[in-house]
Amino acid sequence: MNPHPPSPAAALEEETTPQALRKQYETGATVADLVTTSGLSYGTVLNRLRAAGTVMRTSWQTRRLREDAQARRNLADRLRTLYDKHGATLTDLAAAGAGTRRAARRLLIEAGGTPRTTQQTLRMRSAADAPARKKLAASLRAKYEAGASVPELAEQCHYSVSTVYRLLHLAKTRMRPPHRHGPTPRRRRRS
Repeated sequence: MNPHPPSPAAALEEETTPQALRKQYETGATVADLVTTSGLSYGTVLNRLRAAGTVMRTSWQTRRLREDAQARRNLADRLRTLYDKHGATLTDLAAAGAGTRRAARRLLIEAGGTPRTTQQTLRMRSAADAPARKKLAASLRAKYEAGASVPELAEQCHYSVSTVYRLLHLAKTRMRPPHRHGPTPRRRRRS
């Protein structure tokens, strides 16, 4: 029997240990890059780097390091990992150290990556969000079947009514017949 792969949360924890952050920093990442990729605050990243005994660089030392061919390869590989495994966009890569979208694209291609279309990125992110969306849909279905109305559910979860309907249909909810709200219309008498 094959062991289960580590959960994304466990993988993220491994990437944000003081030693992992130090390794990324020493291969050319800046503190700002580490903040972007890890989701930690600036102060937390600095504290973890110091806890790992990292010798901090000045900005000109970082620029010089990035001009080095090996550092460029390391940066390109790191950006490709973010792009392929975490669904980052070229804009995200520019913020993570490439500087511009054009430079991010160039580094991605140098690392052997293939730029995605916007639709491919949306599909990739949608697939990653699918389990959470199904869980929410099941929760909404249970509340709806217990008697809650669609507008009430929309207000509770801060979604639009149409989004709640979409989620209920995703959960294969059998919808109640629609009813009219407000006063009953008067019938006109024939004269």
